[in-house]
Amino acid sequence: MLTRDEYLVAWSRWHGGTDPADSRLVHGWLTLAYTLAVPLARLSPLVATALGLAVAAAAIGPAAAGGAWLVATGVLIGLSGLLDSLDGALAIAGGRASRRGFVLDSAVDRLTEAAYAVAFWVAGAPGWLAVAFGALCWLPDYLRARAGQAGVSETGAISVWERPTRVAMAGFTLGGAGVVAGAGLTDVVVTTGAAVGCLLGVVGPDRKSVV
Repeated sequence: MLTRDEYLVAWSRWHGGTDPADSRLVHGWLTLAYTLAVPLARLSPLVATALGLAVAAAAIGPAAAGGAWLVATGVLIGLSGLLDSLDGALAIAGGRASRRGFVLDSAVDRLTEAAYAVAFWVAGAPGWLAVAFGALCWLPDYLRARAGQAGVSETGAISVWERPTRVAMAGFTLGGAGVVAGAGLTDVVVTTGAAVGCLLGVVGPDRKSVV
């Protein structure tokens, strides 16, 4: 098992030279994932990947139920994000990382973000806004993938709309909507959170993020 610092260096190599120290949120998120991975070193990264997707999909049910159930949605979204980071930490720090696993992890990330968008929709956000939120969750990694195909070897600076931010935005918005459900503010909170996420999605993946 790699040390934490060795893991962060290896993570950077797998992500086009991106330095996690450029963002306190990303650095802290990866450190948390590594801390969780150490006692679970024998767990297969594929198990964590599958659990992350299952938990994200499970968040849709309480989102549809609405009211205080949205608190459970927020918790499940946060847990799905941690499981997603855990699989990467298990693979990289445990010396089991592969290109196939990297692609699978990226594909599952997109599916979980689609689940977040559906959760926004069933919780009360307008359909078009939920679709825009989901699409903008996909945009940064799509741009980086296309840049890689074009021969760009570095992903560039970390933006304000990275995976941890997207998970936090979805989790805190939907969970917070459950907290204020008794005041009749659920739709307002859900719609506002989705709109703020879209705004971050527009300004986040700028040119510096992909070149």
